[in-house]
This record gives sequence, C-alpha cells and structure tokens, in this order.
Amino acid sequence: MDIAKIRKLIRLIERSDVAEIEITEGDTTIRITRTPPAGHAAQTPASAAPAPSAASVPPPASEAASEPHAPAQEETETPEEYIVRAPMVGTFYRAPSPDAEPFVKEGQRVKKGDVLCIIEAMKLMNEIEAEYDGVVEKILVENAQPVEYGQPLFVIRPL
Repeated sequence: MDIAKIRKLIRLIERSDVAEIEITEGDTTIRITRTPPAGHAAQTPASAAPAPSAASVPPPASEAASEPHAPAQEETETPEEYIVRAPMVGTFYRAPSPDAEPFVKEGQRVKKGDVLCIIEAMKLMNEIEAEYDGVVEKILVENAQPVEYGQPLFVIRPL
C-alpha cells in the first residue's frame, strides 16, 4: 500500500466518527487509530497516546476561560470519581443475556477486573471491566443503546 493511500485514509478517519480502521492488502496490514478523548488515555495501551489526548481538551479549556479559577481541570485531575468510557463503538448491554441479572447496579461495590457491561461490536461481545476498586455511582447508558467511542458509561467512586 503506498503512502498516498495511507494519507487519504488518515484524512477520511479524521473527518468521520470512526475511531479505528484496519486494512489488510496482501501480507501488509495497516491500522489507523484516532486519538482518544481526554480521560480515556488510561485505557489505551499505546504510551504515546496520553500526550496528544491531554492536548485535545478544548471543551474544558473554553469553560476554564470563562471561569478564572478553572474548576473543570481540577475535577479531572482529582481521583474523586473515575469515568469508565466506551473503548469502541457498539451496543451497550448491562447483562450477559436478556434474562440475566445486570453485571452491576448503582451503589454496588466493584473490584478491578470485575465485568461492568458488554459492548457488542460487529457481532463480537466485548466485556468491559472495572479498572479500579470502587462503588458504581451512576450508570450513564440505558441497556441495549448504541454507544460511541469515548462515551462515558459509568461513574465509579474510588474506595
């Protein structure tokens, strides 16, 4: 695959809602991933991702410009609560099957590694796990609703 095609794909990804694309041509595979939104950097495996995502925080910065003491930035830096964000585009499910109990409920304690929900993407069921010990303060998405990449799913208060 030549560099012109790759650049064209990058521009296409930048102008769309697609978060990631992988293309295989012969034995060459190219993966293009959009930089995650702020607050999601902890979930990304790439070590270079946190720097660009920290720089791409215009909404809180514009709010901070209207307020001289910038509380929005202070809130994102303190571990008063953790926001679990969707790592992919798909359909949010609170339970493993329609008849089953939900994985978690508001007010429930969770440990790191506990399954919080499932996101179905391209007929694959992806378990989303807690990254911290804490209490589920709020579930931000209704069952069987579509979610976007980086969309907040849960608010977890650390213990």
